[in-house]
Amino acid sequence: MVKIAVVGAGNGGQALAGYLAMKGFDVSLFNRSKRRISPIIDSHSIRIEGQVVGEYHISFATTNMEEAIKGRKLIMVVVPAFAHKEIAKRMAPYLEDGQIIVLNPGRTGGALEFNNVLKEENVKKDVILAEAQTFIFASRMSNPGVAKVFRIKNAVPVSALPATRNAELEEVLCTAIPEFEIVKNVIYTSFNNIGVVFHPATLILNAARVETTAGKFEFYFEGISPSVAKVLEKIDEERCKVMKLFNADPMTAKDWLNYAYDVRGNSLYEAIRNNVGYRGIYAPPTLDNRYILEDLPMSLVPISSFGEEYGVKTPVIDSIINLANIMMGKNFWKEGRTVKDLGLEGMSIEDIIRLVEEGE
Repeated sequence: MVKIAVVGAGNGGQALAGYLAMKGFDVSLFNRSKRRISPIIDSHSIRIEGQVVGEYHISFATTNMEEAIKGRKLIMVVVPAFAHKEIAKRMAPYLEDGQIIVLNPGRTGGALEFNNVLKEENVKKDVILAEAQTFIFASRMSNPGVAKVFRIKNAVPVSALPATRNAELEEVLCTAIPEFEIVKNVIYTSFNNIGVVFHPATLILNAARVETTAGKFEFYFEGISPSVAKVLEKIDEERCKVMKLFNADPMTAKDWLNYAYDVRGNSLYEAIRNNVGYRGIYAPPTLDNRYILEDLPMSLVPISSFGEEYGVKTPVIDSIINLANIMMGKNFWKEGRTVKDLGLEGMSIEDIIRLVEEGE
């Protein structure tokens, strides 16, 4: 069996490390700070609750990147997308030929950004870089060393950059975790980014409730009312229009709920209500959370940027970004990923498609 490194020990990373250990893999776990992994360093184990239950042994946990990824065929990066650049820089000196790096998820443009950093760091090793469309679990970390998995998704789209490496990616990744499903290229993973539909707008439209209750309400079941769902549907429409620029068929948020969770509904609101996998997931305690700090600059901003660059208007997405700027006292337009940041400025649609499919 392949040796696997999980980079990032938050909600997702601890759940994934424990899950892979349950499946019998030799797993290492990296985190930038020691606080979250101190119990795991001592015990070499992670407890999983929820859909999967048990305590599972991992090889080791560490704050040393070189130690974490040395000799590991598969490197699963599970950090917020705003940390991708830093992780790429930390990882660059220690990468080895034949390793596979998977961003879980890449959000919008994650693999492109990560690849740019590896080039800037003059990495010459033959590595495969890929991004997933979403994270494989709906999960939360109860305590360091304890993760709750609310639901394992039925399928998670993934693609290598460039797509010519997809067969190699599939042989290793999909053998280890069959829920991963190879798609045509990273356009499909980047723009079928459903978190961008559900997370930022829902949190912003529930700002008063979050701030007065410290998030003590169910995010999906109570935070997404019929009127909030109408806003999410408009964001979804704009996302799909931008994706169609690249001759790609978008998956609507409602269709994705059926694909990932086997739930249906006549509207997005109804489909969300029918998803028991979201039951028990509470809202963040503050607005200072990845639902805004990650999903907005790393997903909404690049979608808007692509729309502006190639002639698709995104007024609802833009309004959510502007509201977040006011509420958070930030300028996400400057902080977020843009066509220029991703190294695509001046390229035609055809050039970008060629880049993600064939490489440079």
